[in-house]
Amino acid sequence: MSDIKVASRYAKALIELAVEKKQLEEVYRDVNQLLSVAAENRELVLLLNSPIVNTDKKHNVLKALFDKTGNAITLSFFEIITRKNRANVLVSTAREFKKLYNLHMGIQEAEVITTLPLTDDLRKRFEEIVKEISGLNKVVLIEKIDKDLIGGFVLKVNDKLLDDSLSGKLRNLRLKFAQRYFVKTY
Repeated sequence: MSDIKVASRYAKALIELAVEKKQLEEVYRDVNQLLSVAAENRELVLLLNSPIVNTDKKHNVLKALFDKTGNAITLSFFEIITRKNRANVLVSTAREFKKLYNLHMGIQEAEVITTLPLTDDLRKRFEEIVKEISGLNKVVLIEKIDKDLIGGFVLKVNDKLLDDSLSGKLRNLRLKFAQRYFVKTY
């Protein structure tokens, strides 16, 4: 079974348990903490993915990270996953959990890439566009800055991509020129 399927099933089980025990927000906080630590610390991801490191060490590292702030459900989940020798899917499971949480709460997450930081007015406009695309009323914008865009923006909502950047337009123009449409004149 692929890692994405496994991660998806684990995430579904974790969110169902958290909802049942009425501790969804606490588990969500722990999952976000795992994702942020994994994003900042490549060594943690390598440790979890390593077949050489034994499960006890992986569990001890996770326990040290979450022992003081972690929820009992999250700690038990981490223990079960590492004991089953599936620590390599923990980060993927956390990502899948976040998607399921957003779905459960009716939140649409969207990514906006611009060349400059967004003003409040622009942020509201993007939120309205995302609401229109998704049909959901709660929107979380992830703002990123990319100087290579030259100007404009790129908006990602689920599997939809709206590229209104100058670099995207130049790329499309370059592709059209590469098709080499020639008109034969006599």
